[in-house]
Amino acid sequence: MGRQSTYVHGNTVRKRREEEYIREIPKKKVNHAARKNREKAFHMNLGYVLFLSAALVTAGFVLIGYIQLQWQITSSVKNISRLESQLNDLKLDNDEEYNRILASVDLEEIKKVAMNELGMKYASEGQIVVVDGEESDYVRQYTDIPKAKKK
Repeated sequence: MGRQSTYVHGNTVRKRREEEYIREIPKKKVNHAARKNREKAFHMNLGYVLFLSAALVTAGFVLIGYIQLQWQITSSVKNISRLESQLNDLKLDNDEEYNRILASVDLEEIKKVAMNELGMKYASEGQIVVVDGEESDYVRQYTDIPKAKKK
């Protein structure tokens, strides 16, 4: 009975050990040329290392430049937003001040001072001269205004 039998009673099957699987895989013999190519692939020459280094440095500069441009754009947008907000605040302040000034002006008081204290009076019909101008409210005078003919 020195030998053990490989027969197992029942429905269980003997599990193989990993060493048995490893022994069963046949080792392939590598071709000499293939081995040399693999060794070459593992070693890098100086030119290849310099090329990769230059590519890495170039990519670094490009990425840093891109990040700086993005930062400048972001800061410009924030600055524009701040300035627009400041402009809107100034417009509101200006409109409020303009309305306050308009509300404080009494046209009847101005008319009374002009007529009583300064001696001004309404223009008579002969004093009014109609000047043909373009469609704007502004007329530039280059010569004397001709005197109106009395009717």
